[in-house]
Amino acid sequence: MSQIPKLLIFAGVLLIVIGLLWQVGGRFLPFGRLPGDIVVEKENVKFYFPIVTCIVISVVLSLLMYVFRLFR
Repeated sequence: MSQIPKLLIFAGVLLIVIGLLWQVGGRFLPFGRLPGDIVVEKENVKFYFPIVTCIVISVVLSLLMYVFRLFR
């Protein structure tokens, strides 16, 4: 099997695992509803922009990539 199908299978399995962890962990951790996330509620409209959540995800992914590059 070539590299692309293996990469796609790995990415799919990884997304499924992350989704399951998010479902289970979402009950205990308010991830996606952190303090600093912007929420504007009007009569018929609710606008939600998770700016702090995006920053946390960015920092965690940056640290993971840094660690992976150290062991390469």
